[in-house]
Amino acid sequence: MSDSIENRPIIGLYEKVTLKGNNTSDKKVIARIDTGATRSSIDVKLAASLRLGPVLKTKMVKSAHGATLRPIVEGSLNIAGKNLKTQFTIADRVKMKYKLLIGQDLLREGNFLVDSCILDNEIN
Repeated sequence: MSDSIENRPIIGLYEKVTLKGNNTSDKKVIARIDTGATRSSIDVKLAASLRLGPVLKTKMVKSAHGATLRPIVEGSLNIAGKNLKTQFTIADRVKMKYKLLIGQDLLREGNFLVDSCILDNEIN
């Protein structure tokens, strides 16, 4: 194993995350790790409860549900012991099991390796 791989944190397909609120308490959620998503995404109600904002810009995002123009806000979180600041697209994830999706942007920033054998039933 090379040093560049050896020292990287390993995360699973689902991870416990603490989202930092703006003048609100932090929220602990289970996030879905999506190596196919370019950018991380947060549910609109979760973003509102954390008082994330202001909207920095908008971006056209393609998904299985089609292309939509989404607002982008900045937020902070702790995942696998790392405190990271990033930008999230805001989406209506009400019909989805996970209110937070971690994409390639955060995976690169945190220098994470994803082990698909670590499943949600292994989260303590």
